[in-house]
Amino acid sequence: MSTPVNIDWSKLGFAYMKTPYRYISRWKDGQWSQGELTEDNQLHISESSSALHYGQQCFEGLKAYRTKDGSVQLFRPDQNAKRMHQSCARVLMPQVPEEMFIDACKQVATANIDYVPPYGTGATLYLRPFVIGVGDNIGVKPAPEYIFSVFCLPVGPYFKGGLSPVNFTVSDYDRAAPYGTGAAKVGGNYAGSMMPHEEAVEKGFADCIYLDPLTHTKIEEVGAANFFGITKDNEFVTPKSPSILPSITKYSLLYLAENYLDMKVSERDVYIDKLDEFAEAGACGTAAVITPIGGIDYKDKLHVFYSETEVGPMTKKLYDTLCGIQFGDVDAPEGWIVKVD
Repeated sequence: MSTPVNIDWSKLGFAYMKTPYRYISRWKDGQWSQGELTEDNQLHISESSSALHYGQQCFEGLKAYRTKDGSVQLFRPDQNAKRMHQSCARVLMPQVPEEMFIDACKQVATANIDYVPPYGTGATLYLRPFVIGVGDNIGVKPAPEYIFSVFCLPVGPYFKGGLSPVNFTVSDYDRAAPYGTGAAKVGGNYAGSMMPHEEAVEKGFADCIYLDPLTHTKIEEVGAANFFGITKDNEFVTPKSPSILPSITKYSLLYLAENYLDMKVSERDVYIDKLDEFAEAGACGTAAVITPIGGIDYKDKLHVFYSETEVGPMTKKLYDTLCGIQFGDVDAPEGWIVKVD
């Protein structure tokens, strides 16, 4: 087992840090090149690359975790690979084979193994795979060449000082069109969310809630995360819509709620005017795992769930179960964990 580098893990946030190695492969003439590790963190691409002008790109986010015995593992990387397949298909980019995707992530985690934070710090190694359209191209059409790359950086626990609820406000903006790219993890979805996010923060909220773009009556996403609610009769509910990004964390929680915590689960419509059915609520995603929602501001009225200051008991159980699996303290469902070393 290697010795971690000299970093104050307790002070890590979610900010870029150059680590020694990243993976890169290029697609040209109908095939991906043999991927390789490089120390160069700069991409030299054509000024006419379609990624720059037409947004032909997508990305993923996943983490490597150090367990109590010092080993390192990835959490469900096959699901990230499958989601990247779907994103690439949506914007007409060549798909990265699942085996290639997982191998690239393992190579990057292994090459930067000293940057995987120690067990017990709550910190992790965040991996960012991405595909971009490059090469000389000025027409609105698929790029002639592509780059697939994976880089990584250590990040701290999302919650400084513990898991605590935050409030959100409903936005008048749409995150995605009804039959647009909402289900693909493409950069344009995030660029469009920056202004609504800033407006929510200026009003004193953590982020905004997006309603369905067709009727503006149903909850779709919470900032860049998926929404879930726990009803008063202990049912785990999450919205269902073709314009929601399919969160790997959300689907993991659905499985754990049903199979580990014996809860009833469902994906269905969640109406913004029927929040009273939920005793607890939260947002979920790779970065935060779970963000407990204290309250939702809608039409100048704050609806409070369990508490604005305390985490609900079922939300806490879900968080502890998922984190326990990711860090190797709870037995995982078959196929969820991929060992790096």
